[in-house]
Amino acid sequence: MSTTIAILAPGAMGSAVARRVSEHGARVLTSLTGRSEATAQRAAAAGMVAASDADIAGADIILSIVPPAEAVALAQRLATAVAARRTTPIFVDCNALNVATVEQVAAIIAPSGARFVDAGIIGVPPKPGTRRPAFYVCGEQASELAVLRDLGLDLRIIAGGIGAASALKMSYAGINKGLTALGTAMALAATRAGAVTTLRDELAESQPQMLARFAVALPDMLPKAYRWVAEMREIAGFLGPDDPAHLIFEGAARLFEHIASEQDKGGRDIDHILAFAEMARQPTKS
Repeated sequence: MSTTIAILAPGAMGSAVARRVSEHGARVLTSLTGRSEATAQRAAAAGMVAASDADIAGADIILSIVPPAEAVALAQRLATAVAARRTTPIFVDCNALNVATVEQVAAIIAPSGARFVDAGIIGVPPKPGTRRPAFYVCGEQASELAVLRDLGLDLRIIAGGIGAASALKMSYAGINKGLTALGTAMALAATRAGAVTTLRDELAESQPQMLARFAVALPDMLPKAYRWVAEMREIAGFLGPDDPAHLIFEGAARLFEHIASEQDKGGRDIDHILAFAEMARQPTKS
């Protein structure tokens, strides 16, 4: 009998994970309530079957892969469905949450009868011919997810209780996306001050790997900026209010809010970011 996996929601990561596990024989359910026609088409192309919350509650494994701001509400909704159906799925929170938030989600799930696993996804959505991204999981039930390896996912069980995987995700995202925020902020500042060409030239000479990274990371960030706002605030919460570094990530959240707003209204800062990225890809004059 094939494994039934519910994946919510069918975004870029969720649909790519769905395609990977369905290609390896899993039956994949999702919820399309309130979703657009484009999302429905993406889900169908990934082999996902639209299902009610009651049907999702009957899955063997439920993967929650949503923007951080939606994670608690989704847990509450599915906990109600699981309790009503009296099933015992493994509920895996794969979202970019700080330890306190993931503990809140675990507390919501516990009374439902579902078994809870904390997970952190590190890497881009699955692509043909690759094993990434890595799914780091922890908690008492983590070993029960071994079937996901057979379904094509790079599952990595780590030591520690609930929160260990989320702490890893917060730390990694803080470095990775924090660097993107820093590069964005300084590219914009240099552009406004008329120093952007010289900045590019100096980076090309002294930090070529960093410049190459920004050439890819900055334009790639633009359509995701709105989703990164909540993630930056989760990282700030992970650090805690007494850690002065939490202000760095509150600042990054505000920066990504600004970028998202600029996207909506076609602001000049989007053009500046794209221009810097294009400049970063060009060879410098010797």
